Amino acid sequence: MVATVAVLDEKISDLYEQVVARNPGEAEFHQAVREVFDSLGPVLAKHPHYADAGIIKRLTEPERQIIFRVPWIDDRNQVQVNRGFRVEFNSALGPYKGGLRFHPSVYLGVVKFLGFEQIFKNALTGLPIGGGKGGSDFDPKGRSDHEIMRFCQSFMTELYRHIGEYTDVPAGDIGVGGREIGYLFGQYKRITNRYESGVLTGKGLAWGGSQVRTEATGYGAVFFVRDMLAAVDDKLDGKTVVVSGSGNVAIYAIEKIEQLGGRVVACSDSSGYIVDEAGIDLELLKEIKNVQRGRIGDYADARPSARLVTTGSLWNVPTDIAIPCATQNELNGADATQLVKNGVRIVAEGANMPCTPEAVRIFGEAGVRFAPGKAANAGGVATSALEMQQNASRDSWTFGYTEDRLSEIMTSIHDHCLHTAEEYGAPGNYVMGANIAGFTQVADAMLALGLI
Repeated sequence: MVATVAVLDEKISDLYEQVVARNPGEAEFHQAVREVFDSLGPVLAKHPHYADAGIIKRLTEPERQIIFRVPWIDDRNQVQVNRGFRVEFNSALGPYKGGLRFHPSVYLGVVKFLGFEQIFKNALTGLPIGGGKGGSDFDPKGRSDHEIMRFCQSFMTELYRHIGEYTDVPAGDIGVGGREIGYLFGQYKRITNRYESGVLTGKGLAWGGSQVRTEATGYGAVFFVRDMLAAVDDKLDGKTVVVSGSGNVAIYAIEKIEQLGGRVVACSDSSGYIVDEAGIDLELLKEIKNVQRGRIGDYADARPSARLVTTGSLWNVPTDIAIPCATQNELNGADATQLVKNGVRIVAEGANMPCTPEAVRIFGEAGVRFAPGKAANAGGVATSALEMQQNASRDSWTFGYTEDRLSEIMTSIHDHCLHTAEEYGAPGNYVMGANIAGFTQVADAMLALGLI
């Protein structure tokens, strides 16, 4: 595998410096831009008209950035004020599409990083959706259902004027699940007096949601790993896997790994990680995390074969395959070095940019097959687009049919990345393949639409 390019092309380097100067203090956004720019030298050499048309300058500047106040009343009758964001980054391929994240770490730089990644991720699906992202620094942890409802209603009271099924279609992300989507959609319906199902995705099955949407990101990441193994005449059966996190993405990644014959031996939450050499008991994990809303240590208490570790790194656990599914920059250079030392063969990002640039470089130099998040975790947004299709046609698909569609889309993304990397002289480099494939698709659409 070819390692990620370390030195930027001179012209691209100048553009990158302009992005940093224009967006000061937004480290996550800078990192996301740099990761894409690393791959674009060969593209501009082969297609100089992209540079002549200012495509890169236009791509790195969002079409619209919305910041707004979200006032609400907590259960103690105290006024709280949070900040809301929606970055509508690029609509060359279709309406803006991307999740809402409710977490204390959310600020403009995080939202722009996620939105920039979303442009290329959405392009890779082959579906007609542009890129955007949003959220708030509101922390739902420890809040009552009534507090979350009041917050969501206040948030949507401002956001509703900026979204629509043909304009911008938000979904869930960290801190925004089915409960929050329900409250958001209810307020949108109340304000607009329209039952516009396609304005939000991740809805409940009883009111316009799609089968497999809950499972989609985790399933999709594992389908991508399956295809990476198939490309070298191998399969998941019998492989050991470590998955970070124990939320929605992680749980359904574990489920699909088990269905395909793999064995997940460790997962985590913010309190530590568990190691279970017998293989994670998925039903027990679901009960603790989804029903009891417990901590990962509760799993170790209930499972004799498991042990809880509260120091060190999850990535010290020996494994064939690593799937980081928690949050950005969770897997650093030291973690990557340890994984390589322990013989890891594949790393696939189930979260958005969970591996630091140093970690990605180490995997590349060691010949570890690495799948970036914009490719490997595209299953969630792909299934959101399938939900939009069902809403537009007033239709409902079965679980099996929708899962088959998801599997086909992930295979198409995998093959497109692999073939593009080979075309540009970097066989096996999924990072370069994903970046170039996504970029060229969006760039061609932008050229076709004119200077707008």
